[in-house]
Amino acid sequence: MKTVTLNTLREFKRSGETFSCLTAYDASFARAASEAGIDVLLVGDSLGMVLQGHGSTLPVTLDDVCYHTRAAAAGKGTSLLMADLPFMSNATVERTLEDSAALMRAGAEIIKVEGEAWMADGVRELTRRGVPVCAHLGLTPQTVHQLGGYRVQGRDAAHAERIIADARTLVDAGASIILLECVPASLGRAVTEALDVPVIGIGAGPGTDGQILVMHDILGVSAGRAPRFVKNYMQDADNVQDAFARYHAEVKQGAFPTDDHCF
Repeated sequence: MKTVTLNTLREFKRSGETFSCLTAYDASFARAASEAGIDVLLVGDSLGMVLQGHGSTLPVTLDDVCYHTRAAAAGKGTSLLMADLPFMSNATVERTLEDSAALMRAGAEIIKVEGEAWMADGVRELTRRGVPVCAHLGLTPQTVHQLGGYRVQGRDAAHAERIIADARTLVDAGASIILLECVPASLGRAVTEALDVPVIGIGAGPGTDGQILVMHDILGVSAGRAPRFVKNYMQDADNVQDAFARYHAEVKQGAFPTDDHCF
């Protein structure tokens, strides 16, 4: 398999080929996911919930993400490696630059940051310094308390238009990828069609350029009730790598997500 780069994702978008993304937090699972064909791996601050047992991503520190980024980078194979900026890393442009530099030194190849149009300055400064950025919109877990819980975003027309406008602003500032979480399928498709850059969805319907899920969710080992957009691929798999391969194949074939996984 060829090494996946940003240019690979751009070509996927141009050709209409959907790409697969999955979280990974260590070398062993990163290697298994890469060998199964997963295009993009994310060292997500979701580690705070699935690894550390917290009720949200907020307690995760930069040191936590750097540690797991170094581990995942050691096994990422041909996959493209993305890492999350943790809570409050976007508090100032200066901190965004410093924390992003730490993650890039740890092995990240793309930095993912949560925030709306106000993040444009940070995105612009990162891009000027050669740091690729994925901007996370929709349900942004680091603002869960302000949102009043893990709720679908962009249901009304005004909010949907604001998300589209924010996405355009961040792309104009230099964002290479947009990630949409928990929005109606119609909005996921609208954002994807409005932008020239790849759009990754999680609970955003089948109309995005790529799909991402949390590794623990597709293996059926996450605590609590699984979100609607999740599918357990371990149920019919022979082993973990088979589960990863089944997920990758269904994304590539357009078999996931179905209407059952959409809002």
